[in-house]
Amino acid sequence: MRFQLYRRGLILIVTLAAVGFLVEASGLRHALDQSWIDERVRDHGLAGTVLFIASGTLLTGVGLPRQVLCFLGGYAFGFVEGTALSLVSTLFGCVGTFYGARWLGRDFVAARFPGKIRRIDDFLHDNPLSMTLLLRLLPLGSNALTNLVAGVSAVGAIGFLTGSALGYLPQTAVFALLGSGIQIDPVLRISISVALFFASAGLGMWLYRRFRHGRSVDAEIDEVDLAPIDEVDIAPSDEVDIAP
Repeated sequence: MRFQLYRRGLILIVTLAAVGFLVEASGLRHALDQSWIDERVRDHGLAGTVLFIASGTLLTGVGLPRQVLCFLGGYAFGFVEGTALSLVSTLFGCVGTFYGARWLGRDFVAARFPGKIRRIDDFLHDNPLSMTLLLRLLPLGSNALTNLVAGVSAVGAIGFLTGSALGYLPQTAVFALLGSGIQIDPVLRISISVALFFASAGLGMWLYRRFRHGRSVDAEIDEVDLAPIDEVDIAPSDEVDIAP
C-alpha cells in the first residue's frame, strides 16, 4: 500500500502533536487563561462536558475535521472519557448533517453532487451498515460531505448512522490518545497513536478491496493499488472527496 494513503493522517498527527508540545513546553497553557478548552471545558464538570459536546456537534456538522475534535477531547478529558465524548459529539454532528440534508437541503446537495449521490446509493444499497462501517474506516475524504451526500441518497438512516458510529471509533480513539499524551507518557502515546492509525487505515483499505465488489466511492482511493482487484471506470466529473 502506497504511502500517500496515510500522508494526510500522519501530517495531522504530527501537526497536532507539535502544537500540543509547544503549548505545554512554553507554559502557554497556564499563561493563556482565555484558551477556550482550559477556560470553558477542562475541569468544569458537567457544564464543560455539555459545552464540549454541543460545540463538537456543531463544528463537525459544518466540516471541522473530526480528528481535531478527538484530539481536543483527549486533551480536555483524558483518553477514555475523551474518546467517549468525542464519539458522541461526532455522531451527533453526523446525525444533524444527515437529516439536515435529507429534510432541508436535498435540492442543493443533489444539484451539486449528482454523481456522488449515485455512487453512494450504489455502494451502500445492499448492506448500509457494513458498507458504511467500511467507508468510515478509510483514511481519506470529508466526513461532513459524506453525511450530506448520504442524507439526500436513498440509504436508510439506521444502517448509515450505526455503521458510522462503529466506523468512527478507531480514529476517535487514536486521536484522543494523541491528545491525552501531551501531558502523560507523550512519546509512548504518540507512538501508539501512529501505529493504531496505520492499522486502522490498513484495515479500511483491505476491507474496501475485499468487499466493494466493483463499486466505488472515491477516485483517489481507487487509484491506489486497486486496479488488480477490479477495474472501475471513474468519471472525471465525479472526482469529489466524500469518504470520511
